[in-house]
Amino acid sequence: MAPATQPWQDVAKAKLESINESIPLAWRLPFIPRNEKQRDVTGGYIQQYLSKEEIEITETDARTIVEYTSAGVWATETVTRAFCHRASLAHQLTNCLHETFFDAAIEDAKSLDAYYLKNQKPIGPLHGLPVSLKDQFHIKGVETSMGYVGWLGTFQGKKGTGKEKVFESEMVKELRDLGAVLYCKTSVPHSLMTGETVNNIIDYTWNPKNRNLSCGGSSGGEGALIGLRGSPVGFGTDIGGSIRIPAAFNGLYGLRPSAGRLPYYGMANSMDGQNSVLSVVGPLAPSVGTLQLLVKSLLSRNPWLHDPLVHDMPWRGEEATIAKAKKLSFAILWHDGEVSLHPPVKRALESVVQKLRNQGHKIIEWAPPSHKRGLDILLTAWTYDNGADIRSALQLSGEPKAPQIGITYGGDIKPDPPKDATFIAANNVAQREYQKEYMEYWNSTAELTGTGKPVDVVIAPVAPFAAARRNGFLWYGYSGIVNILDYTACTLPVTTVDKSIDVADSTFRPLSDLDKSVMDT
Repeated sequence: MAPATQPWQDVAKAKLESINESIPLAWRLPFIPRNEKQRDVTGGYIQQYLSKEEIEITETDARTIVEYTSAGVWATETVTRAFCHRASLAHQLTNCLHETFFDAAIEDAKSLDAYYLKNQKPIGPLHGLPVSLKDQFHIKGVETSMGYVGWLGTFQGKKGTGKEKVFESEMVKELRDLGAVLYCKTSVPHSLMTGETVNNIIDYTWNPKNRNLSCGGSSGGEGALIGLRGSPVGFGTDIGGSIRIPAAFNGLYGLRPSAGRLPYYGMANSMDGQNSVLSVVGPLAPSVGTLQLLVKSLLSRNPWLHDPLVHDMPWRGEEATIAKAKKLSFAILWHDGEVSLHPPVKRALESVVQKLRNQGHKIIEWAPPSHKRGLDILLTAWTYDNGADIRSALQLSGEPKAPQIGITYGGDIKPDPPKDATFIAANNVAQREYQKEYMEYWNSTAELTGTGKPVDVVIAPVAPFAAARRNGFLWYGYSGIVNILDYTACTLPVTTVDKSIDVADSTFRPLSDLDKSVMDT
């Protein structure tokens, strides 16, 4: 591969400067405290830089925003400017943005206001709603780097394709048609394959509640931005927990649908063509009602007519209505057999169990087939090419890989040959058999629920910790098991850490060196 014509450090520095300079002068902070001096920048801290009107708008639920913009109560331009301002502040405090296109967003907002003024009706169910997007979505006029220095000025690392800043992802088109206003793209780790958000352009995206900790990954920019209410809702992707981890770390709801539920066509990705375990796209938001609004709206566009991998399955609201009318049975996963839970995570589970029991629901313990075996199948699928795709993207600029990638791909991402078709087929068979075994275990719980039916819901941690320290995300077993099974999963915020309650367990005895390392982080 031809060497880069310019040092990667210079290219990365220029890009970072362009991101920061895209923030209007009036919105730039006069002083940014060091992380250790001001750990929590949520709530009152970020509010001090906003007007009362901006605070009201940006802390209003997406459903109410749409209600107001669709009735002419709030102008879409006013709403858009408020979120552009708060997103600018969020980026300066956490490094959560890769791209801003505020001017284009404001022009789109003006067009929506003009449409409403002329027609006295909204253009669609998301009329005037600002929506942020992970930097895998292609948007006209906007760069897509996916955190790689070598992708800057290209289309997914290739030059002269004719698609640069012209091609748009399928969901981008559908969101526009629904009336959404797109205004920024959020940070990701290069490769996407880590639960921390780190790359050689923006460095590290911090958790706004505690800037000594990670915001999660790989949709970490979305988690940090929405956690600071710089967006009312955004979309991330998930191949091992990348929606659910940032949602959990930032106190948000995050939906990981099963493959084929929402349109992924035309998005940038790592290891594109690896089809054993598909990456999926889903929303993150401060409320579960917002998730419902976005998914229901997208499905109203019949996305299966434009993405060949989307299932022809309209919104099924009646299922939720039926579920609300009956007592349910829940299974709780207290331990995955490999890594123990930190005290605040265990306390959160205990709190959920107690509340469910108080409401009369049935609780059983979840003791499924080995999660370690399922995770091994998942990791095998992730490494079919032995890191060739990631390595080639890094070599475009000569930039080094983030150390967090080594958790999955080894210390130096060795250029070993990719696995052959026979090997891949065998792993696919192992996955299918594991899914069958897990399914039958789930069915067998009908003997334990007292309802004559299997458990309705499995409740499990997203990660063993409330949020990871930098370089401290050492175990993906709790989130990754969902991906190998291709189950739908949703992150629900429960509580926050309380150091007066969440003290170390003096009786803890690690199962392994890994278990000890995770508990010590």
